[in-house]
Amino acid sequence: MKKKLGYIGFIMLLLVGVLAGCNSAEEGKSEGKKKVVIGYFPNLDHVPAMIAREKGYYEEALGKDVDVEYKSFPDGGAFMVALKTGDVQAGLVGPGPVMNNFTNGADVKIVAGSSSGGTVIVARKDSGINSVKDFAGKTFITPGVGCTHDVQMETFIKDFGLESNRIGGSLKHTTGKPAQYAGLFESGKVDLAAVPEPWGSLLVKEEGAKIIVDSDEISFGTTLPNSVLVTSGKLIKEDPELVQHIVDAHKKAIDFINSNPEEAKKLTIAAIKKDTKQELAKDVVDSAWERITYTADVNEKVVQEFANSSYDLKFLKEQPDFAALIDKQFAKK
Repeated sequence: MKKKLGYIGFIMLLLVGVLAGCNSAEEGKSEGKKKVVIGYFPNLDHVPAMIAREKGYYEEALGKDVDVEYKSFPDGGAFMVALKTGDVQAGLVGPGPVMNNFTNGADVKIVAGSSSGGTVIVARKDSGINSVKDFAGKTFITPGVGCTHDVQMETFIKDFGLESNRIGGSLKHTTGKPAQYAGLFESGKVDLAAVPEPWGSLLVKEEGAKIIVDSDEISFGTTLPNSVLVTSGKLIKEDPELVQHIVDAHKKAIDFINSNPEEAKKLTIAAIKKDTKQELAKDVVDSAWERITYTADVNEKVVQEFANSSYDLKFLKEQPDFAALIDKQFAKK
């Protein structure tokens, strides 16, 4: 009996060892995979990332040996922190935060464009604002200090002799997530918003807001990439093939958007609802879509002009030179 029990015990130990070995093998296999995290914002500027996620383009391009994850961010500052710490490997972000971080020594490269246009300045319905002349002394909101939309607005109002209180002007500036702007308009805490679509069209429909400056009027409105695809110089150096696959998936998403706009809108509405718990009406998306162009192209001259304006507005401490910021080798292929 003792021999039988001993034999059974030996078999059990052997099975445990085999199972443990299998688990270890599976863990080792999982650990051997590369992980790529793609970052983006739940805005229409960032539709290519959402389409790529919904269509599985990154997974397809990167292959079975790469685990792809997605992470949405409220603003460019948070995204850039994640890129610098390695929490994301690539993603979409406005050029403003990219430039600010690049001039401060961050290892970041623009490898493709994503979208242009889509920034509007809207006024709260009871704000008494009917034109730019009424902006003085009002409170405006943008997603972040020195973000793309902030620089666009402050560049625009400067031509009218206006400045934010950050540099001694009369306009008070605050920041917040675009999805929260409706509540801030309702409470009267904010009078104006320089905002990416679809949030501008949403404020017009749901809050009775008025578009004071349209996307083709605001500074850099039709020429500046409102979002760009970025990664780190380190990743480009260590694994250029991986970066190429990321750019290829991104370009495929842009091609899909331009070839299938109605299906792209449906996927975008679902994706934004998933990220923000807000379901955008189709007519809001239709209105916003008309203000945006999706393209992988990047105009280096416009990027430099935007950077010069950021410096003039004291968002940047030094006069920038962005010749080394943009790497177009991957988008050209």
